[in-house]
Amino acid sequence: MKTNQDRAGHKVLVVDDDGVTRESLAAVLSNRGFVCRQAAHGQQALDMLTREEFDVVITDIEMPVMNGIRLIENASLLHSRTSFIIITAYASLETAIEALRKGAFDYLLKPLNFEDVAIKVQKLLEHKELVVENQALRQEVNSQYNFSNIIGQSAAIKNVFETIRKVSDSESNVLITGNSGTGKELVAKAIHYNSLRRKGRFMAVNCGAITETLFESELFGHKRGAFTDAIADKDGLFQVAHRGSLFLDEISEMSLTAQAKLLRAIETKDILPVGGTSIIRVDVRIIAASNRDLFQEVKLGRFREDLYYRLNVIGIHLPSLSERREDIPMLVRHFIEKYNRQMNRQVKGVDPQVMQMLSRHTWKGEVRELENIVERMMIFATEDVLKFDGMPADLCGEKEPAISISKASSLKSAVENFEREYIRGQLEKYHHHRGETAKALGIGESTLYRKMSDLDLSTE
Repeated sequence: MKTNQDRAGHKVLVVDDDGVTRESLAAVLSNRGFVCRQAAHGQQALDMLTREEFDVVITDIEMPVMNGIRLIENASLLHSRTSFIIITAYASLETAIEALRKGAFDYLLKPLNFEDVAIKVQKLLEHKELVVENQALRQEVNSQYNFSNIIGQSAAIKNVFETIRKVSDSESNVLITGNSGTGKELVAKAIHYNSLRRKGRFMAVNCGAITETLFESELFGHKRGAFTDAIADKDGLFQVAHRGSLFLDEISEMSLTAQAKLLRAIETKDILPVGGTSIIRVDVRIIAASNRDLFQEVKLGRFREDLYYRLNVIGIHLPSLSERREDIPMLVRHFIEKYNRQMNRQVKGVDPQVMQMLSRHTWKGEVRELENIVERMMIFATEDVLKFDGMPADLCGEKEPAISISKASSLKSAVENFEREYIRGQLEKYHHHRGETAKALGIGESTLYRKMSDLDLSTE
């Protein structure tokens, strides 16, 4: 329940030529915490509105000098955010309806119940706050998924942006592929919020997290009593996303049985809730994503070919960070700004050596891993420039080997010291996987094994 403090600052203008009614209503509203002003007729109220803005105007219709209808017409030109509540008698209901057509929020019948009036004013203000919040949220969402705010200037990511722009204007299904952490859901949201379906819901589901027994219930809904835990009717994601978009992440994890049911829903645009008897028509755009090569999955018999072509009307492949390393400094600055806001910090940048290390690191977790590292460094940072504080040991191990070659007894010994430390750092980086380490070093696996033996490095 709203308190008087919650209502503080809300300004209400009461307009009525009946002094007793006007003053009594103003007194009740003032006691409820509203800031109240009074006017005896429409012209006086209009003069007041030229000097200050009110949240709500409560006005009688039949008044001398200027009636309530004229007041609404003139005041609406001054303040578009001011809301009007009409006071009327049964005999002037038709006039009240006219006032509603001209923009009045509601009407009150005489004789007035002053407590009811106060409640109605409060509900009106809450409605206005909700409208403002929704508008702000929509602007925030549109801004968040605006193409100009997606980070990257490399040729690889620019090609993706151009494809997204073209895709957003269509109604075709989309298949997004790329490594985990490259931002497939972010792209899916960008497509939805820049399409004609932006006013509809965007619903996302991780197909790998749904068991086969619950698949139909999650996507198509169920009726009460359809199974043991079905204690009430439940709408499926297809219904919730009606006239919007449904994002099916990790689609490759879906069983063949579930794939067949999904294919039918996509082809017919009809669903049948579990335990239901009535077909439900749905209008949903499908955006699917996978970190596997779905075409290869089709060849291996693990993914239906017909479903693959239904989903892959338009394909978007997201490049890995290794394919767009020039974007890493820009991403790092973006994440610093993000966590400066969240943590109320004033970090200005990154030490050049740290940035060099971040730019050359192989990010197996892609953009998501990079963001996590920046967040961690900001938590441990003691200065306004990010240094090695808070950086994980495996990343710190990528610093150029600190080898005192001046202490080596010969050139051969110095080279061996450098080689030993460099290979050790690469082994730690790739978690002692000899195949990946050899590939990174540009040598064969047998050559790496021999060098490890010669340099007395562990072969375990």
